[in-house]
Amino acid sequence: MTDSTEKGKGSKKIVIIGAIIALVMVAMLVTIIVLATSKGKDDKAEEESRPVLVTEENAEEVLADIKEQDAAATVAPGYYTVTMNTTWHFESGDVASYDAIVENVEGNTNDVYFDILLESDENVVLYKSPIIPRGGKLKDITLDESLPAGSYPTVVEYHLVDENQVSLSTVRVGLTIIVER
Repeated sequence: MTDSTEKGKGSKKIVIIGAIIALVMVAMLVTIIVLATSKGKDDKAEEESRPVLVTEENAEEVLADIKEQDAAATVAPGYYTVTMNTTWHFESGDVASYDAIVENVEGNTNDVYFDILLESDENVVLYKSPIIPRGGKLKDITLDESLPAGSYPTVVEYHLVDENQVSLSTVRVGLTIIVER
C-alpha cells in the first residue's frame, strides 16, 4: 500500500508542476503578445491589428509568429543600431584589442564605416575602419595611432553609406580606450 501511495504522490507532483509550467508559459505569451501589439498604436496609418487569444493549443504557433515578426523587423532607413562594447582594452598601444567588437546587424539598412576620434581633440583620428556590410562584424582592431598607457575617452563616429559608399548620415557614440602598458 505504501508503494501505491508514493506513486500517487509522485504523479500528483508531476501534474501540478506541469500545470504551473503551462500557466507560466501562457502568461509569458500573453505578455509578449500585448507588448508586441501595443507598439504601433500611435501610428494611425497602420492597419489596426488585434491580439490573438493564447490557448494551450495555439501557444507554440503564436510564439513562432512573434519570433518570425521580430526576425523580419528592420531598422528604419537613415537610422542605425549600434552593436559594440563601449570599453576597448589594448595590452599596449600598438597591438590589436582583445575585446573590441563592432557589428553591423543584419536588420540595419545601410553599410557603415567609423572613425575613432579623441574626445579632447576631435582632429586626432585614432582609427579609420573599413566599410562594414550589413551582417558584418569587425574585431581584432589595431589603432592607427599608437597610444601610451592610460585611459582615453573617445568618440566613435559612424557613417551610414549608400551603395556607392556616399555618406548619408552619421551616428556618434562614446567609447573608452584603455591601453594597459
